[in-house]
Amino acid sequence: MAATATKYTLASRGQVTRDDIFYTSKLAENRTSYNAVRASIRQSVAACKLGYIDLFLLHSPYGGPAARWASWRAIEDAIRDGEVRSGGVSNFGPRHVNELMGHTDLRIKPVVNQIEAHPFNTREDIRATCARHGIVVEAYAPLVRGMRMRHPVITALSEKYKCTPAQLLVRWSLQHGLVPLPKSVRKVRMEENADVNGFKISSADLATLDALDEHLVTDWDPTNTD
Repeated sequence: MAATATKYTLASRGQVTRDDIFYTSKLAENRTSYNAVRASIRQSVAACKLGYIDLFLLHSPYGGPAARWASWRAIEDAIRDGEVRSGGVSNFGPRHVNELMGHTDLRIKPVVNQIEAHPFNTREDIRATCARHGIVVEAYAPLVRGMRMRHPVITALSEKYKCTPAQLLVRWSLQHGLVPLPKSVRKVRMEENADVNGFKISSADLATLDALDEHLVTDWDPTNTD
């Protein structure tokens, strides 16, 4: 069955094609066994029933250099075989990114590094490293998991720009060239988080937001692992 011909029913849109969907999956655990990772990717492709995965990530740098490299080789071959369209990493710190990009046998570079990033944890070190290698940074937890919505700077700037705190935080990500990944199960919140093109944060206010950095980690931080 050709993936491009497959149709999926969405209540709000009617019939859509595979090309309307961008599906991302992750490898839960890096392994030194290339064959084990290759099999895991194939299982993920089969389980999603979409024909292929648009973006496949290494979930973290855990496991050490050998495991990271064996796992990345498996992603490269999955791309070569058409099971995956593009590959990336997640929670990779500068050293992990440089290690992968400096590998002499690298055939396909990661297109994305998915990290926690927001004004309270700007991760300028990782962002700068990714920029040097042409890697897009996806910002997860861009809304700080709701932990700083009532911060006085956030509320004051939200009032100034006539937006919600969530919209301000999403806009911060966009103006820094990040791809924010706000999470919500409510349609009204999803629409609100996407409606951020009606204003632009000034350079001075952007600097004020950057100065809020307190290295806040809302969940986990494997970016400094060996």
